[in-house]
Amino acid sequence: MIGVAVAIWLGLGLAQAPPATSTGAAALAIGGDIAAPLTIRAEDLAGMPREKASVPEQDGTEVEYEGVPLREILKRAGLPMGKLRGKALTTYVVAKAHDGYEVVFTLGEIDAEFGNQQILVADKRDGKALFGYQGPFRLVCPHDKAGARSVRMLEALEIVRLQK
Repeated sequence: MIGVAVAIWLGLGLAQAPPATSTGAAALAIGGDIAAPLTIRAEDLAGMPREKASVPEQDGTEVEYEGVPLREILKRAGLPMGKLRGKALTTYVVAKAHDGYEVVFTLGEIDAEFGNQQILVADKRDGKALFGYQGPFRLVCPHDKAGARSVRMLEALEIVRLQK
């Protein structure tokens, strides 16, 4: 019985492994209602502005994540940031995980001059690369009251514009 449980657990772990690109490097795909799809790799994140955020674990211990603000990635993808009005405020981002989990963020809550929510695309936890089921990328929302939008195994961001 234990052998079956271990086999199932190992099988689930392998089924949930994040995908790699054809070069073997982890990547974050940005697509949807943007002029040109964009792929961000770990080395791209390393060269972008970085921030840290501490979040409590379920046992009360603090964990420090490090990564790039989501707004910086969206700027690179060509989304408008700053002084948002009208149609820009009908834009949202669907964050998609490898296991099918999805959450939504509005452009207004991400923009520094509007909602200014700190949302990171993290690649490090306590100074080390994210491990197994955590990464290689994870959305971290340190100011959310619950952790449901902190998407682990992040693999895609889909931009949706309700008014074009």
